[in-house]
Amino acid sequence: MSLDEDAHTTNVDKLMELYEVTENDLSLIQNYGKTISAKGDQFVKIFYEWLEKQSEYKQYFSDPNTMERVQGLQGKYWTEFFKAKINQAYVDKRVKVGDTHARIGLPLPTYFASMNISLRIITETLYDGSLDDSIYAESVKAVTRLIHLDTAVVVAAFVKRINKIISDQHKVMMEMSTPVTEIWDDILILPLVGIIDSKRAQDIMTAVLSKIAETHARKLILDISGVAIVDTAVANHIIKITKSTKLMGCTCTISGISPAIAQTMVELGINVVDIRTTATLKDALQSALSDNQVVIHNS
Repeated sequence: MSLDEDAHTTNVDKLMELYEVTENDLSLIQNYGKTISAKGDQFVKIFYEWLEKQSEYKQYFSDPNTMERVQGLQGKYWTEFFKAKINQAYVDKRVKVGDTHARIGLPLPTYFASMNISLRIITETLYDGSLDDSIYAESVKAVTRLIHLDTAVVVAAFVKRINKIISDQHKVMMEMSTPVTEIWDDILILPLVGIIDSKRAQDIMTAVLSKIAETHARKLILDISGVAIVDTAVANHIIKITKSTKLMGCTCTISGISPAIAQTMVELGINVVDIRTTATLKDALQSALSDNQVVIHNS
């Protein structure tokens, strides 16, 4: 089973099999929990003495109300852990922990460290020596395996949320860097600024074609006056965009062709015979609007 699977559809039995958590382990965990069940306050005291020394403490836990809420949630977490009833509800709560940590920006190394210190407190500091040595050893192994299972679910949820955040940010950045705008009926404009690499060129292509499909535009003005460098790769990207728009019934005009850019494109041997170009954005707009008026009068 891949940890990339949606945690809400995870097969609990397969998850337990993957981390070798058996029914006997669950019984050992339940029994071991009885030996430390009355020591919750001690756990909190020791854990937060450790946490206060961590650099993330002031950023995430210094507010008294937040601290009280987090301690309450932590208490419920370990109560459920030692009940050892591993079902979908149990897994879903671990998913929520990972999702929450990702949303607030708590680093994964801090989570790993907190689980490590929790394991040490539970299996060493708070242990009262009441179990037979062999039972104690097996109980520690069982607790460790379940902590590994919990950690895996939390991390999978954390990564899923982070990936979504990154994807959403990329989408926003793409929209900002490729602001295809309908300025008139049937007329779109896209001013390009900065450097165009293969990835950005693909984003531009996607944004332009999507906007044409959405608006049924017949004309696109691609202004490249703000493009930092026009080399063979950039010129080829631009030509591909113009050809793609033409296939969708939209005529593309490249504006912002400076003397330097024109000279560069000629020197590079770029075939511009079928490409409509203008020196300025103003010229491109006047041409597009004039064409629109002709269409209106003829219709």
